[in-house]
Amino acid sequence: MANVLLVDDNSKYLKDALPFYGHEVSTAIDGIQALKILDKKDDIDIVLLDVMMPNMDGWQTLKAIRSNNATKHLPVIMLTAVNEDQKMVAGLKNGADDYIVKPFILPNLLARMEAVLRRSHHSTRMNTENFLTPLTSKEKEVLALAAEGNSNKEIADKLFVKEVTIKTHLNSIFKKLKVSNRTQAVLLAMQAGLK
Repeated sequence: MANVLLVDDNSKYLKDALPFYGHEVSTAIDGIQALKILDKKDDIDIVLLDVMMPNMDGWQTLKAIRSNNATKHLPVIMLTAVNEDQKMVAGLKNGADDYIVKPFILPNLLARMEAVLRRSHHSTRMNTENFLTPLTSKEKEVLALAAEGNSNKEIADKLFVKEVTIKTHLNSIFKKLKVSNRTQAVLLAMQAGLK
């Protein structure tokens, strides 16, 4: 079980729920407080980071975590009320390990935490490169453009094809990678070094 730093200005639900699953929980109401806790405690295993917070938002906090040598490899899951693929991709490019949209169901969050923690304890590049093997070169190209944050229309324009063709490629990619959405596919691509 993990030592969790929960950074959210409205954290009561998770603060109460996570200990039932064996997690130790420290809380911060904003990014400034979170960074102070991370400076003092070196036993945090994972950070659950809300995007919308006063004083210092989740993106600024994530950048500070990633730019500090002591915390740059710490797993971070972003919590947000925004459900837009492009914003999620931007979050992953900024160094988030995963992204979960509120309101979420607790088992979903727990499963994502477990997956991120498991990945952080292994050499991800080695494991994920194999995931991309079944993709065609065109699918890898589409996925790389998606990982850069391009919309389906932008990818279609760059590859001189119709938008529906890109959707077909993406559906094939999701099936082959055994993921259910663009964000998960992009996460795998980034871990495998497909840029």
